[in-house]
Amino acid sequence: MTISKNNIIPGKHKKPIVVDTFYIENSETKPIIIFCHGYKGFKDWGAWNLMAKAFADAGFFFIKFNFSHNGGTVEQPIDFPDLEAFGNNNYTKELDDLESVINWICQNTSFKNEADLGNINLLGHSRAGGIVTIKAEEDNRIKKVISLAGVSSFGKRTSTTGDLEQWKKDGVKYVLNGRTKQKMPHFYQFYEDFIQNEERLTVKRAVSNLKTPFLIIHGDNDTSVLIDEAHNLHKWQPKSVLKIIEGANHVFNTNHPWQQKNLSTQLKKVTSLIISFLKE
Repeated sequence: MTISKNNIIPGKHKKPIVVDTFYIENSETKPIIIFCHGYKGFKDWGAWNLMAKAFADAGFFFIKFNFSHNGGTVEQPIDFPDLEAFGNNNYTKELDDLESVINWICQNTSFKNEADLGNINLLGHSRAGGIVTIKAEEDNRIKKVISLAGVSSFGKRTSTTGDLEQWKKDGVKYVLNGRTKQKMPHFYQFYEDFIQNEERLTVKRAVSNLKTPFLIIHGDNDTSVLIDEAHNLHKWQPKSVLKIIEGANHVFNTNHPWQQKNLSTQLKKVTSLIISFLKE
């Protein structure tokens, strides 16, 4: 297996995007999966590297990356050394970053014998479930899209969280990261950007208009993004496929760091479902 870690591509917002690729080098073009991490996430979280290897072993060209403003750096792509960047992140930056990654693979001639540019698929976890769905609706290069424990609304996570007037007055509010114990800043620009781009950032609109095949996977024990959101997505796009993983939490019974050599039973089930969906 050919694994290339921490490649640097330029972003549109003055910060680089750190990208990994996983594939079996055999001069046969393979369907592409681009994986997007969620809120307070990163490309090397938990079992994502093992998941990447599983998809590569199954015959896919797998790409994962850190959003440019996720709080990581080129030197330290794991965790959140750059809280200033984290505070300046927003949904439209993440959509721009994803577009940059799509453009990068489409323009990268070094992968021309390995990556099938006519078969690009998006996989997003948690908050990025909304990101990939919006991008799939607006970019005809995308063939299929998968929401993994994905959200059904950005609005309720943006405008109704806490005291809006106090947030505007202070210019920042903080969320505690339970694992790292960092106070993670959200600058008021996050709300302003959402309001300015609300129609584009409405997941319901994107899902309802999707023309690409759409797979929704959710755990029935997810306390971070409730299973009701998966049912909402399926209701808005009746042609979608909904799969519920029994006994699975928001990260499919993995954690960070993931010390085991194998995927959890639940995440292994997830990968099998996605492989079947993409090979249909």
